[in-house]
Amino acid sequence: MPSPFPGMDPYLESLHLWPDVHHGLISEMQAQLNRHLRPKYHVRVEERVYISDESDPGRKHIIPDLRIAANDRAVSREFTIPIESGSVAVAEPVVLTTLIDEEIHEARLEIIDTQEKTVVTVIEILSPTNKVAGSRGRRNYEEKRREVMTSSSHFVEIDLLRDGDHLHCRELLPQADYYVHVSRREKRPKGYVWPILLTQELPVIGIPLMPEDPDAQLNLQQVLNSAYDRAAYDLEVDYQKDPLPPLSEAGSVWIHEVLKENGLRKSV
Repeated sequence: MPSPFPGMDPYLESLHLWPDVHHGLISEMQAQLNRHLRPKYHVRVEERVYISDESDPGRKHIIPDLRIAANDRAVSREFTIPIESGSVAVAEPVVLTTLIDEEIHEARLEIIDTQEKTVVTVIEILSPTNKVAGSRGRRNYEEKRREVMTSSSHFVEIDLLRDGDHLHCRELLPQADYYVHVSRREKRPKGYVWPILLTQELPVIGIPLMPEDPDAQLNLQQVLNSAYDRAAYDLEVDYQKDPLPPLSEAGSVWIHEVLKENGLRKSV
């Protein structure tokens, strides 16, 4: 079953779902690109790895600050004051998950020249941790971004998250909900940016390759629709509730109408 929205589904941005959505998008892009690019090129999933600790501002986007599994007896028993003289209440333990340094893996795609074994294009889909100012995930992402932008590889950034810091550029970034940025190595520092509204379909973007080859056309809407259907998100998402992060008043009215038209909400 497809998403009820014409473009990005804002419900997929939730911290609960996004890790699975991210993997689904990466997998679908890899499959689609490999079908069109082989045998001259092939697409591989690579990982950026960094360490998150308790001081990381992006920690809450990875795991909850504290998870408590209380002893059943401790939860069900009401608090009482001992009546018998001389009796002493004994504290009972609860099970806590303490925070420790955690190794975070974030996937990205690399288009490889099969013969030369070189990375032609890097494709990143941003995660919430990449968009939190001062976080380890942000710092790691920016370091890897700089490496690619100063190399001979093309770079593609896909930001399907409304929350957090968006793309930084010298010019004023057009107001939008989502952004796609394509940095062709021969055009730097100039790049192409697609500002995308929630009400719009995701675009077809040209993925740059070697100079002698035409761009590979990647239909982002088709990618999202396929990932949504394959993961059966229609069985997971509660469209009766409002999405997180919250929308503007106009956005909330719009999604209510879309969901009502698709039979997923009642008229109010």
